[in-house]
Amino acid sequence: MKKYAEMSKQELEDEIVQLKAQYKKFQEMDLNLNMARGKPCREQLDLSMGLMDALNSEADLSCEDGTDCRNYGVLTGIDEAKVLIGAMMENKPENIIIYGNSSLNVMYDTVSRAYTHGIMGNTPWCKLDKVKFLCPVPGYDRHFAITEYFGIEMINVDMTPEGPDMDKVEELVSSDESIKGIWCVPKYSNPQGYSYSDDTVRRFARLKPAAKDFRIFWDNAYGIHHLYDNNQDYLIEILEECKKAGNPDLVYKFASTSKITFPGSGIAALATSLNNLDDIKAQLTNQTIGHDKVNQLRHVRFFGDINGMKAHMRKHAEIIRPKFEAVLEILDRDLTPCGIGDWTKPNGGYFISFDAPEGCAKAIVDRAKKAGVTMTNAGATYPYKKDPHDSNIRIAPTYPSLPDLRTAMDIFTVCVRLTAATKMLAEIAE
Repeated sequence: MKKYAEMSKQELEDEIVQLKAQYKKFQEMDLNLNMARGKPCREQLDLSMGLMDALNSEADLSCEDGTDCRNYGVLTGIDEAKVLIGAMMENKPENIIIYGNSSLNVMYDTVSRAYTHGIMGNTPWCKLDKVKFLCPVPGYDRHFAITEYFGIEMINVDMTPEGPDMDKVEELVSSDESIKGIWCVPKYSNPQGYSYSDDTVRRFARLKPAAKDFRIFWDNAYGIHHLYDNNQDYLIEILEECKKAGNPDLVYKFASTSKITFPGSGIAALATSLNNLDDIKAQLTNQTIGHDKVNQLRHVRFFGDINGMKAHMRKHAEIIRPKFEAVLEILDRDLTPCGIGDWTKPNGGYFISFDAPEGCAKAIVDRAKKAGVTMTNAGATYPYKKDPHDSNIRIAPTYPSLPDLRTAMDIFTVCVRLTAATKMLAEIAE
């Protein structure tokens, strides 16, 4: 097959006729396939059913220090949970607060606290004329939703395979006191699956912000979410790097077990400096007497230690790896010969990022929906849902069954080809 860019007007017209016939057949199948969000599939959730048996009415619900997990207390989480999650996050237990079921909730709380009361004695953001956040793009839509909700101005910073454009980050952070933070998904990023290079992490740790209350919001959501045993991305630990650089308070690091056990019933955590922890605890003590210690103990008993958690994640990989490989295989089969589109090939995480020809993403997603495939909305991976190139589409392979995923991707590639060919034909006509 010729690449679309090399086709004549007649060849493009013939291609469009053939693609429309394929598309019509898919529409007649009356499908309802959803791959809009990065949700674990039922088989992944089944892996954690042992959580339901880790504790029962006969179980000893006391911690090693004698804490009764059924009762009030222990504001920052039980020691055993801090050890387990600390090993997962590569941080010391004393630098960790264990929260409830959602790291997104912890991130919202962290922004809200800075907004209403300020960070470590600095002016609350709500009393400032302007507050800005840097947003690596494409990125995680729920991050952007938090800062948009608080009226914080979001500034796009391009992502690269090494991480955010650090020249731009350094320039902006050092010159503008109204820039108070940056969103980061440093390992197997959402949606591209990139992991920050050693140089990128070190440059983050050595930032010289104009704002004393600038913080890096380091959402390490996919720290142990590898697809392969022998091909795993490595990430330098940011808190230790900040300490070495003389910037110990620069980072809030977030993680959870949401895509490890049950997304609605896991445990979340924040790791940061002791100074930041004292600042947070001053607010937290007015918010709660403590989070769900029974659930914390349940996770500890279920996994035992970090080795149990890693063995568990290998089972996840066995389920989702064939799905990622199927997506990549179909994209390569259907689009590479046409010379249209670019996509990432991650070693872990939950997403594949697809870049369509400029100006095509919305039309592709709309076409897919009309054929029974729901994708993440075009533009969702950018602040304010505005992709300046109308190009990026997030592919979430995990939730559908493998046969359904293959069908969905067959439809998706037809939509990509039809949209691209139609655009190129229109450009020739001009």
